[in-house]
Amino acid sequence: QVQLVESGGGLVQPGESLRLSCAASGFTFSSYAMNWYRQAPGKQREFVAVITSSEYTNYANSVKGRFTISRDNAKNTVYLQMSRLKPEDTAVYYCNTRPDGRNNWGPGTQVTVSS
Repeated sequence: QVQLVESGGGLVQPGESLRLSCAASGFTFSSYAMNWYRQAPGKQREFVAVITSSEYTNYANSVKGRFTISRDNAKNTVYLQMSRLKPEDTAVYYCNTRPDGRNNWGPGTQVTVSS
């Protein structure tokens, strides 16, 4: 079955950078789009970024120009490079994919941006 495991979260100060990773298994990774979502306390989960199998990327307006999504098909891993972090980026970040027509989620990784 599809398994996703996020890592790389932590506590950083505003303006700093962080790179998240999501290790995937249970499907043909290179054939499917991979997404990052996030959920802040008291808010709904929201889309952050997507990278398709052909490496087309798209971003939420709130992170455009600061975040970069990438993938390494040899490692079955998708990354989210986050730069110029803001306190409003504080959230649990989730990896997502739909190779079986359903939403598959990892357990998430906490990112806290605070001085």
